[in-house]
Amino acid sequence: MTEAAIAIRDLQFYWDKQHPILQGCSLDVPKGEFWMLLGTNGSGKSTLLKLLSGLLQPQSGEIWAQSPIGYVFQNPDHQLVMPTVGADVAFSLVEEHLSLPEIHERVDEALAAVKLLHLKRRPIYALSGGQKQRIAIAGAIARHCQVLLLDEPTALLDADSQADLVIQVKKLVQERNITALWVTHRLEELDHCDGAFLLQQGRVVDQGDPERLKRQLMVHAS
Repeated sequence: MTEAAIAIRDLQFYWDKQHPILQGCSLDVPKGEFWMLLGTNGSGKSTLLKLLSGLLQPQSGEIWAQSPIGYVFQNPDHQLVMPTVGADVAFSLVEEHLSLPEIHERVDEALAAVKLLHLKRRPIYALSGGQKQRIAIAGAIARHCQVLLLDEPTALLDADSQADLVIQVKKLVQERNITALWVTHRLEELDHCDGAFLLQQGRVVDQGDPERLKRQLMVHAS
């Protein structure tokens, strides 16, 4: 049996008991694989990522994930806080108490991993949406994250940038042996992942082969 990098059992979360968001949600993401999380609006996808990252706490159930965990928001402007690319990636390392040479090494390594080392001194405001998302991912890479959570990271990008980002994340998973869980509405993105989960009304109702799930959802949509 493949070792899991993320394991969730019987997760319950609600803002009020009459309107549960997650109810009995369970899933496993195998270590070193790229999985996607599908579901309609309100099915609990983003809430699940926030619970995994520790931004929210469940009412009951069990959550386990390899650490450290990196989190990439739908809108990168909500998490890029420094004026330049290099400074923003370095900011992600504040809590690690590294020496200055170690910080420079980590920043350069992370920017090289997302193919943006040449933009190290570029102002954040001068970046495209796709570049901003890659800088957000570089912040997680700099921390040597084992698990990367991405909440609809292509939602605000044009078609070319969407394709580039999903391909980039797939390469990072393969080259760095990290585990990624990516929330999406775009069925074409399933072409790049190892597996997928379908969330409905706060539960995983189907999982496994992304091609099978894609065909199934296309039939339902037609």
